[in-house]
Amino acid sequence: MRSGKLILALATLAMSASVVTSAVAQAKEQFIPVLSYRTGPYAPNGTPWANGFVDYLKLVNARGGINGVKLAFEECETGYDTARSVECYERLKSKSMSFVQPLSTGATFAITEKAPIDKIPVVTVGYGRSESADGSVFKWNFPVAGTYWVAADAILQAIAKKEGGFDKLKGKRIALVYHDSPFGKEPIPLMQERAAMHGFNLQMLPVTAPGVDQKATWLQVRQSRPDYVVLWGWGVMNSTSIKEAQATGYPREKMYGVWWAGAEPDVKDVADGAKGYNAVTMQHGAEPNSKLVKDVMAMVHGKGQGTGPKEEVGQVLYMRGAMSAMIGLEGIRSAQERFGKGKIMNGEQVRWGLENLNLTQPKLDALGFAGVMRPISTSCTDHMGSAWARIHTWDGKQWKFTSDWLQADEQIIKPLVKTTAAKYAAEKKLTPRTPADCQS
Repeated sequence: MRSGKLILALATLAMSASVVTSAVAQAKEQFIPVLSYRTGPYAPNGTPWANGFVDYLKLVNARGGINGVKLAFEECETGYDTARSVECYERLKSKSMSFVQPLSTGATFAITEKAPIDKIPVVTVGYGRSESADGSVFKWNFPVAGTYWVAADAILQAIAKKEGGFDKLKGKRIALVYHDSPFGKEPIPLMQERAAMHGFNLQMLPVTAPGVDQKATWLQVRQSRPDYVVLWGWGVMNSTSIKEAQATGYPREKMYGVWWAGAEPDVKDVADGAKGYNAVTMQHGAEPNSKLVKDVMAMVHGKGQGTGPKEEVGQVLYMRGAMSAMIGLEGIRSAQERFGKGKIMNGEQVRWGLENLNLTQPKLDALGFAGVMRPISTSCTDHMGSAWARIHTWDGKQWKFTSDWLQADEQIIKPLVKTTAAKYAAEKKLTPRTPADCQS
C-alpha cells in the first residue's frame, strides 16, 4: 500500500513538473495574434494574406526564432467584421500579444482607441489611418511601408506620367469607385487635394459592401465617360468591377486599383478580360523567384508544414502577408537590441522597436526580401518609414511591373498628415509628443 502511494505521489509530482515545464516553455515563446478572415465575401483575398503571414511565422521558427525566441500564434476568424475583429483582439490580448495587425481599416479605427490603454502596438502595413504616420500623435499606430495617401498619390503620378505631366490633367475627369467604408474613403482627402492643385474633376462613386452589385455604378461610369477610373476595392468587389468595366466597354488600361485591388484573386476569373488593368503595388508584387519563397518552400512546405497550397506561395497577397509578419517581427528584433537579446518583449518594448526600425537593404536581403523591397527606417515621429510604390499590370496571365519606383510627394502628404493628426489630437484631447519626449 505504501509502495502504491509512493508511486502515485511520484506520478503526481512528475505530472506537476511536466505542467510547470510546459508553462515555462510557453512563457519563453513570443505570442503573435493572427486576425484573419477565411470565410465570407472577403475570404478569397484574406486567405492568401493569412497563409503568407502564418508561413512566415513558421519560417522564423524554422530558422531558430528571433535570437532564439520561438513564436507562438493563434488565429481568430473575423469575417472582415469590425465587431468580430474587436472581439478577437479582446480575447487574444490576455495572452500578452506583442502587436496586433487588424487587417481591416474599420477594425483599426476601433482598436486605435484601445491601444494606448492596453499598450499594444497596432501595425497596419498598407492600410488603416493614413494620418497615423504621425507618431507624435499616434504613439501606438504603425502604418509601416505605406499608407493609402501614398497609394493614391502614386496612382495619380502614374496617370499624370501617361498624360505627359500633371499640367495635362487639367479638365480631365477621374472617377473614384470605392468601397463605401472607412477603407474606401481613405484616399478622398489626398485625391481632393490633388484635384484642387491640378484642375481635374473628381467623381466619387461609392459601392455598397461587399460590392457584388455594381450595375448602377458602372451605368454612371458609362454616362460620364471619365478619362480614368481609380478602383478602391477589396474582395469580390474587385473582380465585379473589372467584369462590369468589360461589359460596359470601359478600357481596362485606364483603370488603376489600390494595392488591395491588384492581386491574383481580383483578375484570375476575368483572365484576358482584365488584360491591361493596372494597380499600384506596395513595394512588392508577385515574387515567385525570391529567396523568401525558396526558403518557405524548403523549410516550411518542404517539411509538410505549409499553411495553404504551394501554388500561391509568392503570389501578391501571400507576399503581402509575409511582408506584414516580417515587419512586426523585426520590431521585436529591434526591441531586443535595446532590452535584451533572447528575451520576451512586451507591447511597450515592441512599440520602441517599431519606431526604431532600420531595415537596411542588407538586412532585407538576409531575410529573403532581396529585390522585393526598398529599405524602411522609422522614427518617433515617422511611423511609416517609406513612401515608395510601383505599378504593375495584368497581361492576361500574370502581373508584370510597368513603372519605375514612384515616391509619394511628401510636400503634399506631410502637411495633410500633420493637419489631420492635429485635428484628431484636438478631438481626443491628446498632447502630441515633443522631440524631448521621444528621447525619454
